[in-house]
Amino acid sequence: MPYNQIFQVLMKGGQDSERPNIWVHLARNNAIMLNEPPKVTGHNVMTNVSQPEDMPEAFQTAWNVHDMQAFGSLFTEDATFVNRFGHYVRGINEILALHTPIHETIYQDSMLSNQLIDIDHISDDVAIIHFWSRLSAGEAHPAGPHELDTLILAVLKKCHAGWRIRALENVTLTNPRTGETILRDTPSENRH
Repeated sequence: MPYNQIFQVLMKGGQDSERPNIWVHLARNNAIMLNEPPKVTGHNVMTNVSQPEDMPEAFQTAWNVHDMQAFGSLFTEDATFVNRFGHYVRGINEILALHTPIHETIYQDSMLSNQLIDIDHISDDVAIIHFWSRLSAGEAHPAGPHELDTLILAVLKKCHAGWRIRALENVTLTNPRTGETILRDTPSENRH
């Protein structure tokens, strides 16, 4: 099933009988890495993050179904976000203003695959996480289909509705000698 068709089913809610087949297709094609399909209700992905280590998957899920309201719900009201190009914004409205246009255009068919690296509990209600994020851009991107890796550092705060991102910074993995983007499984001699 083509990805644009998959997203139409997901974003419209789809028939209950269609959803399992879609997730099997995506999982078999390594398009996503989820333990189970996200809970999709109409256009919204449920984003209750009960443990800090669940944040990379919640972030990935909201991105992959291009649900910017769900994406925004992962952040505290006054959160800060630094994208991979060094653009800094503060607050959910600014975070959504940064992401909504690109999810309607160049990233409309993109997918993320996130992998938790580590977690440091600073207190009972604050944690720092690092995770890899592989972006697979699709045909909608001006450069065409391609992949790139970023390393994300996020400060999480426990709120009444679960864990939320208070600050996030995203850095693209590049070769420091050439400035070219590289993937994290690039041989080490090409990474220094």
